[in-house]
This record gives sequence, C-alpha cells and structure tokens, in this order.
Amino acid sequence: MSSKIFRRLIVCLLVAGTIVMMTGCNKIMESWAYDYEPTVESLRLYQNGTAVFKGGKYKYTKDENYINLSNKKEDLKLRYIIENGGMSLYSSSTYYAASDVTDGSIVGTWLQDNGWSFIFSETGEFSEEGIFFGHYSLDEDNRCIKLMYEDPVPDIYLYYTLDGKNLTIEYPWQMVPTESK
Repeated sequence: MSSKIFRRLIVCLLVAGTIVMMTGCNKIMESWAYDYEPTVESLRLYQNGTAVFKGGKYKYTKDENYINLSNKKEDLKLRYIIENGGMSLYSSSTYYAASDVTDGSIVGTWLQDNGWSFIFSETGEFSEEGIFFGHYSLDEDNRCIKLMYEDPVPDIYLYYTLDGKNLTIEYPWQMVPTESK
C-alpha cells in the first residue's frame, strides 16, 4: 500500500472516530414536552451535562428535586417532580402587591406586568387570573400553597417566597416524554 493511500486511510479513520466520539458522548438522556404540545420538545438533557430548554443552551446539574441550568445570561433553578410517567416542572414568576398586604402574608391581590393575577382571601378562597376559583391551604413551614379548584381541574401545589411587596410563585407545568411527530 502506498504511503499516500495509507495517509488518506488514517485521516478518514480519525475523522470517523471524531464523529463517533462527538455523537456518542452527547446522547440524549431525557426529552420532555408540555402536555398540551406533546410533540414539541421544550427540555432536552444530554449525558454530557448540556441541556436545551425553550431553545436556549445550558450546562445542567440535576438532583432529586431540582434541575439547575446555567449559561452566560442566566441561572435557572427548576423544581421538578416525576410522577405517573410525567413530570411537573416548576417555573418561577414574580407578582407585585396590587392591594394592601400584610408583611409575611399572601392575603391580597397580586399582579404581574402581563396581567396575570392571584387573589388570596383571608377566608381561604382564591382566584387565579379571574378565571379559576377555589380554596387554598397554606403550609408556611414548607412555603407551599395547595390550590383546590372548584372546576374539574386537579389540585396543585405552588411553592412561594415573600419579599416585602413581591410574591414569587413556582407554578407546576405538566410535562410528558416528547412524542414523535
């Protein structure tokens, strides 16, 4: 075999090996979509510690409670719960007090700039967006609000943090393994 053919063979093997290593080391571990769009992937976790979330690229770590995503622009700490073959992925939103609220209490009207709202009454009733209504219970030790809807909507648990006139709520979004189109 001539040295020219031998060099070409070596180069081809190196290129093929590099491609196999790059694709083999970057296997998808998990792929999730919102349950209302099961074929549209929103979260992909790779074996090599990289992730794609809502189109953005991140490095990630994951434990039994949180998926931590980071890139040069932001750090996200997403609470999650795996159950019944799906996942509840919590997304944080901050609301500001639109009415008099007592420090340390969620009772009152809370708004976001986009118009979304929560109203929590002293009698344990709530309104979400002025569309969904029901009763709530509060677990202050775990910073958790259980919403029990009047409509045929499953009860959900919100996690919250109060900071003066700001209420940050972690809201669960239901995810399913991404389906093929």
